Amino acid sequence: MKKKIQFYWNIIRKPSVHYSLGFLSFGGFLMGIIFWGGFNTAMEFTNTEAFCTGCHEMHDNVYVELQDTVHFNNRSGVRAMCSDCHVPHNWTDKIARKMQASKEVWGTIFGTINTREKFEAKRRELAEHEWARLKANDSLECRNCHNFDYMDFTKQSPRAAQQHSTALASGEKTCIDCHKGIAHQLPDMSGVEGWD
Repeated sequence: MKKKIQFYWNIIRKPSVHYSLGFLSFGGFLMGIIFWGGFNTAMEFTNTEAFCTGCHEMHDNVYVELQDTVHFNNRSGVRAMCSDCHVPHNWTDKIARKMQASKEVWGTIFGTINTREKFEAKRRELAEHEWARLKANDSLECRNCHNFDYMDFTKQSPRAAQQHSTALASGEKTCIDCHKGIAHQLPDMSGVEGWD
């Protein structure tokens, strides 16, 4: 028994090249799994409604507005969370969006929108950034739920059916071009062409 313990102790103290390579490979693999699991868990946590509305800037402003919309409460019981509209689903775009969102955390820490007045003063700038992002990605987050291929134009109003079957189908416009303010209040758009 003592010889066995001594044998294992010698392997640990002075492992051979083969054991070292095995331990390094296994240890690296194990650490990779732990790191990836922790990273992925943290990423998913930042997509939860609890995280998004954890700061009072979001909870007391845009989250309250969302509760009065069809995206929050509707006859079908399907409810969009913050991340459904503001975070892309595919991994590389999600990482890029999370990096962009780090500026928002910075703003929260330094109080750039920590009061209703400050938020309202920045609302238009924040909305325009989000509209530009959605325009650039062809309203990808909208299309994750609203699949254009399955829209039944006969159940839409004549105006909506006309727009969806022409401007949207041709690629001339994307969802956000017509549906600004669908989940949050519009900012003051006075002075903007087409909004007066």
